[in-house]
Amino acid sequence: MRRLSLRPTRVGAVVLCALAFFVACIALTAWQEPQPLQRGFIAGLMLCTFGVLLFAFGRFATALLVGGGLFLLLKSVAVLKLRYLDSQLMPSDFVYYVRSSLLDTLSHYPHLYTVGIGLGVLLPPLLYLVWRWDWRVLERPRSRRVAGVRLGGVASCALALWLCMLPSGPFARVHSRNAWQKMSDDAQLTNFFVNLHDADVELPAMADDAVAERDWGATAQGAPGSTSPPYPDIVQVLEESTFDPSIYDVCDVPPCRVAMFRPDARTRAHGTLRVHTFGGGTWVSEFAALTGMPQDIFGPGGMYAPYVLAPNVRDALALQLRRLGYLTIGVYPTSADFINGRNAYQAYGFDHLYGADELGLEEWEESDAQMFAAARRLYDKLKKPGQPVFLMILTLNQHGPHDHQPMATLPRPYRNLLRGLPANAALNFDTYLARLHASDLAMHALEHAFLDRPQPTVLAHFGDHQPSFNGLIRDLPRRLPPALQPYRDYLTYYMLKSNFAGPPLPQYPLLDIAFLPSMVLQAAGVPTDAYFTAATELRERCHGQYDDCAVPGLLASYHAWTIGRLHVYQ
Repeated sequence: MRRLSLRPTRVGAVVLCALAFFVACIALTAWQEPQPLQRGFIAGLMLCTFGVLLFAFGRFATALLVGGGLFLLLKSVAVLKLRYLDSQLMPSDFVYYVRSSLLDTLSHYPHLYTVGIGLGVLLPPLLYLVWRWDWRVLERPRSRRVAGVRLGGVASCALALWLCMLPSGPFARVHSRNAWQKMSDDAQLTNFFVNLHDADVELPAMADDAVAERDWGATAQGAPGSTSPPYPDIVQVLEESTFDPSIYDVCDVPPCRVAMFRPDARTRAHGTLRVHTFGGGTWVSEFAALTGMPQDIFGPGGMYAPYVLAPNVRDALALQLRRLGYLTIGVYPTSADFINGRNAYQAYGFDHLYGADELGLEEWEESDAQMFAAARRLYDKLKKPGQPVFLMILTLNQHGPHDHQPMATLPRPYRNLLRGLPANAALNFDTYLARLHASDLAMHALEHAFLDRPQPTVLAHFGDHQPSFNGLIRDLPRRLPPALQPYRDYLTYYMLKSNFAGPPLPQYPLLDIAFLPSMVLQAAGVPTDAYFTAATELRERCHGQYDDCAVPGLLASYHAWTIGRLHVYQ
């Protein structure tokens, strides 16, 4: 009796199961994106990937299983990262986490080990069975025509994949969103693939070594400080979306003139701060204020500084202070892991970073007063006799939107305060002023806590960028000197105070945020290493400007010295 082969039945079953799995993968990945175009984008990438694998392997079910499985795995990793680390999956994670913190992350979530072990045990035999019983297509031994078709198929599908990924290609609209949207909305897979292009990092132009040595060799030994140990405490506050409203023509009432922007007897330096982002992107101002480098010198990837730049930083404000014996502490109004914060702060040189949950606060909802009170409690707990502290505090009181509640909900003095504005612009501005009043009171209390005491202390606070007011703020007239008009959308403020006397600090018509660390170090009177000594020299020679330094070639030689010779970014 002739024995019947079960192979056709097995082949059909494997193919049908693989098709069902691939459709399920599309439903669980592409169809989870919020916008139809984003769904089409991910589905298109999946089909192109399937095509590449089909022509490469010559096996139908294997291409479906591997292609769909890769996207499903990517989605799973993105969901896990968002759930446990409160930030989006970025392409750089596959370099950064694997290289530096994957095992540490997994150690906090032991059940992930179980998932990894299960996949390692189950996947190999499953792939083997599918491979063995698969429907083999385009497979004729020693056939040049088949080999040509397969090679051409791989090339065609790869080209289609490249076109889908091209920022100017058929899915250009999925690329045309700002960095905040790409790092915070629900389009997890779309953002991941879009950021493959956006996260490209380029080193700035550099002069040759001889020119760098000529211009900066005198700074190689660093510079002594004006004070002796124990050094003063340093408290630095990044005020989210905060600017001096009195520069706007429409803001001509007393509540527009706020004390936190006005110098007093303790003020060492203050003025207009030039930042490198508008309406969002606090993390890049944070990067510049801690490292002394504006993110835009690194090309488009600089906008993703906590992910792609921070791991390569080799010198920064906190690192310098820690070398001098400081305890370095960061205080966050969100989860400490938000937008890779914990890893970034570790790279910047912080001993500790405390998020809202660790401070007993409700993230995204804290007032400045609550943040400052929590920071003071933390300071009192960690402060040791004889050891100076660097305390970096971020606030969220002014985070947009500024029009999500009606005018009637504002405190009574701030309802319809500004006249001559369209209704929506008036609501945004009045809301900003109401919140600014609360921030001003909180800052006064913070000054009392840290400056009205014998312990020598430097207090610095600054705005990270202007809010956009849904784009309405750009068109509002401002009272600015002609030299500042080109920077009108990138101007905030900075204030440096201390409760001890020290050498006078320079005043500039415009100070780039990248020079803020060198100003803080100078105010504290501590020694500076070769990098911050060079940064101070650049600030003085360029009169506070960075990107627009008026001395020809000086910035290129500075980058050759600091990045090429000192390896502050490597």
